[in-house]
Formats: sequence, C-alpha cells, structure tokens
Amino acid sequence: MSDLGELYQQVILDHNKRPRNFHRLPRANRTAEGYNPLCGDHITVDLEIEGDTIRDIGFEGTGCAVSKASASMMTEALKGKSEPEADALFLSFHALVTGRTEAAAMPLGKLSVFSGVSEFPMRVKCATLAWHTLRAALEGKQEPVSTE
Repeated sequence: MSDLGELYQQVILDHNKRPRNFHRLPRANRTAEGYNPLCGDHITVDLEIEGDTIRDIGFEGTGCAVSKASASMMTEALKGKSEPEADALFLSFHALVTGRTEAAAMPLGKLSVFSGVSEFPMRVKCATLAWHTLRAALEGKQEPVSTE
C-alpha cells in the first residue's frame, strides 16, 4: 500500500474509533434515519438549521468503519455550511466515491480520503449512507432512507 493509501486508511480508522459529533442534538429541527439492509448500517442524522445554515449537526448509529467515518467527517465538513453548499458537497462526495470525479462540483478537502471507495462497489453504499440521510433530513422526509 502506498504511503498516501496508508494515511487515508489511518484517517478513516481514527474517525471510526473516535467519531466526531457522535451525539443526538436536543434542539434538532430536522432529523432523518438511514439504513443499509445489506450490511446492517443504521444511522440517525440530526440537524439544527437556522435560516438556510447548518448551525449544528450530529449523528448516532451503528455501522462499519467506512460508514461511521464517513458520517463523522461529513458532520465536520458541513457545520456552518448553507443548504446549497451541503447539497453541492453531497454531489461532489457522491461523484468521488462512485468514480465520477468529473462531476465534482465542490472541493472535498479531507473527504478525499474516501477516493478509494470507488474500487469497492459494495462500500459505496456504506460511505454514502450518512450523506443520503443528511439529504433526507434537509428535505424534511419522514420515512427512513434505504440504500436499496
């Protein structure tokens, strides 16, 4: 494995072991649940939206290292962002993990550690579960999101 690949793996493992913003938000005004029936990943994303800005974001749930690390890094990247910025970041992240980097609309920064996910199609759903759940929360959807 290359030095860069090892660094990426270490970042993902760190976020899995010590996820950031891993808590429910008592003042959340938008919430959504997501579920990946293939591997059992389950997540709840809470948002505190003020105007069109994500003032606070948290998540809870269970899942594999890729799923939990993706949720953790997503929450770090989205705090303080507007809803349109969050949507653009979703599109760029989805393009990255599906191998369609030409579709990236916004720089990903640290989220680029997930670039190798595109080589493992079964992991794409793990990496995007939190993001699809975020989108459901932003849209106010009440039914749980499924990756299937």
